[in-house]
Amino acid sequence: MSDVSADPTTSQVMSPLECFYYREQHSPDHPCLVQPVEGNYHTYSWAEVASQVRKLAWRLNNMGLDKGSRIAILSKNCAEWLMADLAIMLAGHVSVPIFATAGEDTIRYVLRHADVKLVFVGKLDDGPKQAAAIDDEITTVSFPYPGVKTNYSWAEFSHCDSFTDSPTPGPDELMTIIYTSGSTGSPKGVMHSYSAMAWAGAQAKTDLSLGEDDRLLSYLPLAHITERVLIEMAALQSGMTLYFIESLDTFQRDVQECQPTLFVSVPRLWTKFQHGILHKLSQTKLNILLRIPVVNGLIKNKIRNGLGLSQTKLCASGSAPLPPVITAWFEKLGIEICEGWGMTENAALGTACLPFRKDKIGCIGRPWGGVSLKLSEQQELLSKSPGNMMGYYLDPERTAEAFTDDGYLRTGDKAIADGDGYYSITGRIKDIFKTAKGKYVTPAPIEAKLMENSVIEQVCVTGASLPQPIALLVLSEEAQEQSKNQITASLQQTLNKINGGLESHQRLDHLVVMAQPWTIENDLLTPTLKVKRHVLEERFPEVIHQAYNDKVVWQHDSN
Repeated sequence: MSDVSADPTTSQVMSPLECFYYREQHSPDHPCLVQPVEGNYHTYSWAEVASQVRKLAWRLNNMGLDKGSRIAILSKNCAEWLMADLAIMLAGHVSVPIFATAGEDTIRYVLRHADVKLVFVGKLDDGPKQAAAIDDEITTVSFPYPGVKTNYSWAEFSHCDSFTDSPTPGPDELMTIIYTSGSTGSPKGVMHSYSAMAWAGAQAKTDLSLGEDDRLLSYLPLAHITERVLIEMAALQSGMTLYFIESLDTFQRDVQECQPTLFVSVPRLWTKFQHGILHKLSQTKLNILLRIPVVNGLIKNKIRNGLGLSQTKLCASGSAPLPPVITAWFEKLGIEICEGWGMTENAALGTACLPFRKDKIGCIGRPWGGVSLKLSEQQELLSKSPGNMMGYYLDPERTAEAFTDDGYLRTGDKAIADGDGYYSITGRIKDIFKTAKGKYVTPAPIEAKLMENSVIEQVCVTGASLPQPIALLVLSEEAQEQSKNQITASLQQTLNKINGGLESHQRLDHLVVMAQPWTIENDLLTPTLKVKRHVLEERFPEVIHQAYNDKVVWQHDSN
């Protein structure tokens, strides 16, 4: 039995379930989850969440499953996602989150690789097609939203007695298997113990100064490690209230309802926010208004209010590099975006730019508390912390390769550190390619420079076996308001400027404007909006290897 008198505000790191028991007993009436349904916001107290979780756990406990059975959650974020996850822990099983955007092949692979026995199915964009990937012998339970046909509805499954025990899993027991989003190859099942996830949530709570009065909006995939730690685990440790979005169409409404005190996003969304602001107010007019002392503050407040961030104490960005020019642009508006770096394998906690420092824009920050970092002879960033994974599920060989002899995780990122202990990523080791001239090119810094042009929304520098590297790019919404000649001229100017600062073997031969955007749906982006470089290269060899006379090429003109 758990000691439910333990207090998560102490230095003792409590497991997610111990935090759950504490909130159930000491904060039963405090709002825990807020779920919008058809425009109405349903607030669940900790007592209501606990009641639902204990019913789900009772049902799971009476299904005859072996202890430690893998149970998947395939859904967009919602209140039921977290209830199901807690019930899986309470019943002694292992959760396997699956991205709601995952295709049939990925879903089928994860379910079979993890030998999943039951799947909670929730909000999906292509529910029937995705559900077709679930084998008939796997039990399915639906969340209470329109979607796919399952063996049990949410109401049926939870119409039962309550699980009355309050077990405490051992710290080294397996809590979850998180499959990487797969920017290269098949997803890997990253195993995390209760102690790793508990430490990560407690450290996030401490370093971000989170408490019961904080509010966070959960909209990035809970199947991803960052949302799982900074949202779910940190909420259990701090007791803060989590809000969800009803859909992407209601995003702005739901942000306004939440008024988050901490707001975490990804580069592509920060860029969209910027474009949305500039769509209403031109850069020229904005610059003029910001130079007027009294108007300056009014404009900044109006923009923050418009974004729903008027009460936000901390803005953050992760998943991929945020172009420094974007960070600097928001800083002029009084919105300080702290970048962070982490990975599934180290429970998302590697570094963070806390507090924000203008002179450190472009850095990924310093190590979180409890994290030790160092650089190998090859400048690979190595990480060690209580949040490091147990290993890759059913893959001891790859697990052994992931760690150094002294227990540091090989991150695959090349980095440098400055005199203040701030790290900067210089590129992914696997992304570095060799041109036909035998010269190595690191794409990330060149891509960051290209992204400074606001007409570019997505970019991929490639060129293995080409005489010179090239860049494939997708235009932003802002570019749609410009003529083709204007865009070409802007890209030509950017190309000349960038090439002027590169070594001869790094200079881009040309830019290719792609005809279609890269999306999760067409498998060119991961669920966390990272470009799948290898898929681009495999899908568009004729575009990449074709010879062009112009320096700015439009795909639909060249085909």
